[in-house]
Amino acid sequence: MAFDGITIANITKELNDSLTGGRIYKIAQPEPDELLLTIKNNSSQYRLLLSADASLPLVYLTDKNKQSPMTAPGFCMLLRKHLQNARITQITQPGLERIIRIHMEHLNEMGDLCEKTLIIEIMGKHSNIIFCNEENRIIDSIKHISGLISSVREVLPGREYFIPQTQDKQNPLDLLALEETSAKKTVVEILSSTSMPVFKALYGSYTGLSPIMAQEICYLSDVDGDIPANALDSSSLEKIYVNLISMLQKIKNGSFQPNIIYEQKNPIEFAALPLTLYSNKETVFFDTISEVLEHYYEEKNILTRIRQKSVDLRKIVQTALERNVKKYDLQLKQMQDTEKREKYRIYGELLNTYGYEAKPGAKSLEALNYYTNEMITIPLDETLTASENSQKYFDKYGKLKRTYEALSELTVAVKEEIEHLESISAALDIALQEEDLVQIKEELIESGYIRRKGDSKKIKITSKPFHYISSDGFHIYVGKNNYQNDELTFKFATGNDWWFHAKGTPGSHVIVKSEGKELPDRTFEEAARLAAYYSKGRNQEKVEIDYLQKKNVKKPNGAKPGFVVYYTNYSMMIDSDISGLEQL
Repeated sequence: MAFDGITIANITKELNDSLTGGRIYKIAQPEPDELLLTIKNNSSQYRLLLSADASLPLVYLTDKNKQSPMTAPGFCMLLRKHLQNARITQITQPGLERIIRIHMEHLNEMGDLCEKTLIIEIMGKHSNIIFCNEENRIIDSIKHISGLISSVREVLPGREYFIPQTQDKQNPLDLLALEETSAKKTVVEILSSTSMPVFKALYGSYTGLSPIMAQEICYLSDVDGDIPANALDSSSLEKIYVNLISMLQKIKNGSFQPNIIYEQKNPIEFAALPLTLYSNKETVFFDTISEVLEHYYEEKNILTRIRQKSVDLRKIVQTALERNVKKYDLQLKQMQDTEKREKYRIYGELLNTYGYEAKPGAKSLEALNYYTNEMITIPLDETLTASENSQKYFDKYGKLKRTYEALSELTVAVKEEIEHLESISAALDIALQEEDLVQIKEELIESGYIRRKGDSKKIKITSKPFHYISSDGFHIYVGKNNYQNDELTFKFATGNDWWFHAKGTPGSHVIVKSEGKELPDRTFEEAARLAAYYSKGRNQEKVEIDYLQKKNVKKPNGAKPGFVVYYTNYSMMIDSDISGLEQL
C-alpha cells in the first residue's frame, strides 16, 4: 500500500480544488481518533474524513455519513467552539511529508479575524490530528503525547508544534529548484555513497517515496532495484535521475492518475501515479484519490471482516483435519505392517507339507516354495512341533488379514473425510459474505463437527452461487460450498450442460448452461479458469481441469456433500486468471 507523500500530495490537491473557500458546516467525532467535517463550498456539500487510527490512518472525501456518539468528545467540542463556520483559506503539504495542513480563518468572540490550522499527520501508529493557533502553538490534539511516551516531541496543549526530524531524509522537490547539473550530481552522490539496494537507497534518502514508488523508478529505468546502489554504472544512474525528476515534475504539476491494482479481482495495491511494474495485472483508474482510498479499503475490509468472522470455523475445520490426517497416517502404517500376512500363510502351508523334515528343537527349516519354485528358510519356535508352528503362522495370517480388511474400509472412510474437510476449507477461502459462512456452518453442524445449540432450528440459507457470463454470452455458475455444488450439479444443471472441476484437488463445481447450443472454445477455457480460480490450486501456474457434460456426473449413494464420480471426461491445463470475466 503506497500511502506515501505522493498520495498525500494527490489528496492535498484534491482537497484544495474542492474545499478552499468553503465553510465548515458540521464537525463530528464518530470514533475516538476520527473526525468527520461537513464543508459547504460553491453550492456543494462535502464530507471530509480524517482518521488518526494507528492501524489505518486516512484522509479522503466521502459521500457516506457516520453516526456520532450522543455526547460529543472534548476535542470535538473544542473544534466546534473555534471552527464552526470557519472558512478554509488553503490546504498545504510541507514538502512531501505525510502531513496535511488545513488553514482556516474565523471570527472570535470579540469579532476579530483569527487564523487556525488543523494538522493531520499520517504516520502509522504515530498518526495524530493537531489543532494549532496562529502562533503555531498546540491548542489541543486528538491524541496527547507526553514526554513519557515520546522523547522526540510532546504533543500537548501549549507546546510549540514542529515536525520531528527522526530521519536524515531530503525533500525531493528541492531537486526541481536546482540546475540540472547540480540536481543530477546530488542524486548520483547519494546513490553512489551507499551499498544498500537501489530502491532502498531511494526511499531511504528522500521523504515521500514509498518502497513501491522507489521500485517503480527502478522499473522505469530498467534497473534491478535489489542490486547495490554503488554498483550502478553511469547509464543506469542517468536513467534513475531522469525518471525521478519526471515523477517529481508530475507531482509538482498535479498530474496524478489515481489507480488500484487488482490481482484475481482482489485489490493488492493503490497509487497516485501509474505503476508500470504491475503491467501484467489489472489496473483500474479513478477520477479522484478519495475514490481510490474508499474503494480500496472498503474491498480490503470486506475480506478482512469475513476472515475474522470465519476464524472459529477455520479452527474447527483445521483441528478436525489435523486429527484425521494423523489417524490416516497411522492407518497407512498399520496397513504396511499387514503386508507380511501372505508370507505367514505360505509358511503355514509349507510347514503342513514339509514339516515332517523338521528335526525336534530345530530353529528353522529349509523348504521349497512351490509358488515361486525357490528355496526359503522358515523360522521355527524350537519349543513347538512343526504342526504347532504351522498353526501359529496361520493364526498370525488370520489376524493380519482381519486387520487388513478392517483397515481397507477405515482408510477409505478417513480419506473421504479428509477430502470433505479440505473442500470445506476451500469454501471458507472463497467466502465473501456472512451469508456464505452460514451455509458452511450448517454443513459442519450436519457433519457432527458443531453441536446445534438448544432447540435452534436450521437457519434459512440466503447465499447464492457466483454467477458469471462468458465472452460469448453463456451463463456460468460457481458453487461457493459443497451444498451449492450439489444443488448446481444435480438440481440446477440439465443433462447437456457442461460441468467443470479442478482435478484431484478441492474446489467448486462450475456449470455452464449450454441452452442446447454448442459451446465455443473460448467459453470452455473461461469456465475452466473459473474452476481453477475457485480451487485450492489457484496459486499454481497451471491447474488441470476435468470437464464433461453433466449427464455423465454421478453421485454415489451415501456420498458426502459435493462428492461425485465420473468415468469419461476431457481435461485441459489452464491458468486461474479470471480478470476478463464479467460477474453478475
